[in-house]
Amino acid sequence: MAVVFERPKSLTKAEFHYCPGCCHGIIHRLVAETLVANDAIETAVGVASVGCTYNSYEYIACDMVQAAHGRAPAVATGIKRNLKDSFVFTYQGDGDLASIGTAEIVHAAARSENITVIFVNNAVYGMTSGQMAPTTLVGQVTTTSPWGRDPSYQGYPINVSEFLSNLAGAAYIERVCVTDFKNIQNAKRAIQKAFNVQKNKLGFSLVEVLSTCPTNWGKEPLAAMEWLKENMEKQYPLGCYKGADITFDADGKYVSGAIPATNNNCVNVGEVKK
Repeated sequence: MAVVFERPKSLTKAEFHYCPGCCHGIIHRLVAETLVANDAIETAVGVASVGCTYNSYEYIACDMVQAAHGRAPAVATGIKRNLKDSFVFTYQGDGDLASIGTAEIVHAAARSENITVIFVNNAVYGMTSGQMAPTTLVGQVTTTSPWGRDPSYQGYPINVSEFLSNLAGAAYIERVCVTDFKNIQNAKRAIQKAFNVQKNKLGFSLVEVLSTCPTNWGKEPLAAMEWLKENMEKQYPLGCYKGADITFDADGKYVSGAIPATNNNCVNVGEVKK
């Protein structure tokens, strides 16, 4: 009998520790399948951030590095500049990337570092009991906004994809979700495109994935999926915010589309551009 579905060899046999209904497991698998599709398991280097996925190195079967909170893009920059032929990616949550890591992500994009960022946005600090994050929606109740986020007191949510897409160094920015089969397939396509951008040395790429956090939202898994579609997608519309016109052939080679005019990812450590 033909095998039609199996665990990709880029995932270890460790059981995920995530809560029921959490989307991290789905997203991990999409990243893992993309590594297999690109024959990149032996050459990929992932950078784990601080958050619910701090131990993603236990699940993804490629070389992994643990970064300090928010510093994954800086660590990935150093790795990529030294290992130019490796697939280098970070896996970060919204508290990590959009709060303590704001400087790192902004300047990695501004420099057009040739890395790929998988950014998971669930609108709360998931690991530390559901505090308000930079991406928490207006009116959303969290442990640190018990009456709902009030813009007059706590400011407005940060739309990371829209923000970064304005930087000249960003080559490809897209927001997706994994709430159903169609969106899961679209998310996988976006991750593959981001890897193609890196493979062709086109510059910085980021895929934002809207995700649920049933435990800290206080919802059952299916209800959390519906809440995401009804609320998060209004604040964070799905779509490609930069690089929609970039195309690749069937082998993943760059064909056409606007890309950053210059970037630093081809400079060796110790070299000076003339």
